[in-house]
Formats: sequence, C-alpha cells, structure tokens
Amino acid sequence: MFVDKVNIYVKAGNGGNGMIAFRREKYVPDGGPAGGDGGNGADIIFEVDEGLRTLMDFRYQKHFKASAGENGRTKRQHGSGAEDMIVRVPPGTTVTDQDTEEVIADLVHHGQRALIAKGGRGGRGNCRFATHKNPAPHVAENGEPGQERNISLELKVLADVGLVGFPSVGKSTLLSVVSAAKPKIAAYHFTTLTPNLGLVDVGDMRSFVMADLPGLIEGAHQGVGLGHQFLRHIERTRVIVHVVDMSGSEGRNPYQDYLQINQELKLYNYRLEERKQIIVANKMDIPEAEGNLQEFRRQIGDEASIFPISAVTKEGTKELVYAIADLLDSIPHTTFEQEIEEQPEAHVMYRFTEEDKGFRVYKDNEIFVVEGDRIEKLFKMTNFTTEESARRFARTIRLMGVDEELRSRGAEAGDTVRIMDFEFEFID
Repeated sequence: MFVDKVNIYVKAGNGGNGMIAFRREKYVPDGGPAGGDGGNGADIIFEVDEGLRTLMDFRYQKHFKASAGENGRTKRQHGSGAEDMIVRVPPGTTVTDQDTEEVIADLVHHGQRALIAKGGRGGRGNCRFATHKNPAPHVAENGEPGQERNISLELKVLADVGLVGFPSVGKSTLLSVVSAAKPKIAAYHFTTLTPNLGLVDVGDMRSFVMADLPGLIEGAHQGVGLGHQFLRHIERTRVIVHVVDMSGSEGRNPYQDYLQINQELKLYNYRLEERKQIIVANKMDIPEAEGNLQEFRRQIGDEASIFPISAVTKEGTKELVYAIADLLDSIPHTTFEQEIEEQPEAHVMYRFTEEDKGFRVYKDNEIFVVEGDRIEKLFKMTNFTTEESARRFARTIRLMGVDEELRSRGAEAGDTVRIMDFEFEFID
C-alpha cells in the first residue's frame, strides 16, 4: 500500500531530576551539598533513508516517545543524557506542525537530519543552589519537560519526470514500455491508484526516474477524483510530460484536455506553470489521431514541442526518451525543496511593547486559574517534596507578578488558586 500522508504525535524525553544529597564521609566535616544534575532528555530526530518509499510504517506507529535523562546522583555526579531517538523517513518528506502549520523540515537527501522535538534540560542538583547565606540548600529542580508536538508527514515523490493527463490516456502504458516498471493497465478509468516509479535507461550512459501519477480530471485541485491526492508529487519533478489522447477515443477534444489539465496544475500551485513541459500525442495508431493532431498543432501554435507516439506499438517512444533526457540535461538538478516566497523589502519601525508576562489569570466560577507556558514549565520543574523548594517556587512567581495580578482580579486570602491540575490557597 502506498501511504503519502500521515499525522503522528512526538514527545521528546524529559530531563532527569536533580538530586538533593550531602557529602557524609569520615574525616570530612561539613562536606556540604553533593547532589548532581539530571541528564538531558533525548531529542527526536528525523533522518532520510533512501531505502524507504512510503510512509507505511507510520500508519501502524503513530506515537513516538523518547527516553528521559537519568536522575542526578550523589557525590556531584551528573545523570547520563538519554540517547537521541532517530526516526527514519523516505526522501521527499515534508514535516509540518499541525497546530501552527509551520513547516519544520523538508527532507530530501539521503542521510539528511532534522530536529523535530527538543529533549528537556536536566534539573539542577542542590549543589547548584549553595550560597554563602545558604550553604546547605534542600533545593533541587525536576527535569525540564521534553517538547511534544502533533505533526503531519507529507511525502512528495522524488522523480525527474512526472506523467500527467486525463485517465486512460496511456500514461501507465508509456511507463511500462520505456522502463522496467509494471504498473496496472486496464481499460477503465483510474486504473492507477498510487504513483508508480520507473527508471528509464536512455542507453547513452544517461538515465532518469519517471513517475506515473493517477489521472486528473476537472476540479482535481479542489478534491475531485483521485488525482488531487497526488498533485503534490508533481511539485518536485523537473519536467512534466503531458500525455494527450490524440485519438479522442473517450469522446473528448484533445486540445480542451490539454487546457484543462494545465489549468488544474496552475490552480494547485502557480509555480507548476513555470515547469518545463513536453506534450506527448499518444494513440497515434488509431486512424482519427492524425487529423486531430493537425488541428491540435494549429490551435496550440508552432512553439510547443509535440511528440506523436503510440505507447502500444512503441512507435516514437525512443525519440521521446532522448528528448526528455536532453531537456533534463539543460535544467539544474534540483529537488525543488520547500520554497519560501521572497518577501518584498520592508521598513521596520520598532515600538516599545510590554514584555510578555508568561502567564495569564482568569476566574473559573470561584477558582482563580493561572496558566501559561512559562508558569507551567516552572511548576513542572519544582520539587514540592521539600519546603524550601516550595518557598522558592512561591518567591519566583511573586517576582513574576502573579500575586499582584491575582489581587487585581479580586483574589483575597483564603481563595483557591489552580495551576494545571493542582489547587492552592492564596495567602495575601
């Protein structure tokens, strides 16, 4: 089964917790704090493996959770960091954050890597908090939570040449006669349900990869038919081979077919309009084809490059293959990675804005709720098993302005304050 789009969840490893410990050895009075730091959590890294062709593996495993770092040890020993999780993806995979729709990575080259989720930092042990005023602190941090994301993986087949056209115009037959590929061929529409790849050997030390894509119909860019699912694969091809049924065996006009397919390509991605294109007039072995070809040439003009062939009898296919190879030689070998449109030069005016507090306060019935990435991260990294750590947390959020914000919202001593799933009593 060919799978080219999946949604998955990734969670990088949490950092290890720092340790509270003291050096207690014979003949070493006042050894002091000796708790080590926790190790860093594992990152999740995607790596391109040219041996993969689809995203099938991700259909059965949709959750990836990396290992946490080791907790700190006594004698100021750091916990070991977790080994990064390497997830292998096929070439041509685009990774997008589902929540922000930001493109995280565009992976095309074998061995190329991208950091998808960052592991958490290890928490500091109590030896990090020693000062001349507090030489024996009972404070240590929990490890920082690892980054978690819901992401989309989208595969765009890496091929030099893409075959496009209406259903049943002979794309699969053409691929089968110019390469060793064996696509399904039958006398009904949408025989091709998934992209087929074939290596075409030109015969003069040149070769290229050709992709046969499912047939397009009117409205494909809006989701009509099957072709819309695979239009993305055309984006990476260097040459588009437009196959037209010149015999009109389906009762359609060849010239109108040509215009309609080009319109669908343009509406899907306007950059495809700029891609080099070769027109293939197929089914020339049928008597009506010659007359239709002359009318087609008149309508399209003399500038267009048209190659009359018969994929069934292989007539004209050799000349077509050489023409495609020559055209590829004149085009820079690029994989058309994710393109970022150039923004026009703009003048930037800097204005003073208040710094983001990192939290917000609102009232839910009778409970005051404090939430925000910064406050939640601080909460998760606080070890509430010791009174000194709890006091440090209270002191930190007070300096952040949480107490003042609660008062401004009407909070009084004894009111309930909730942070995440935990509730506290507000003390003014």
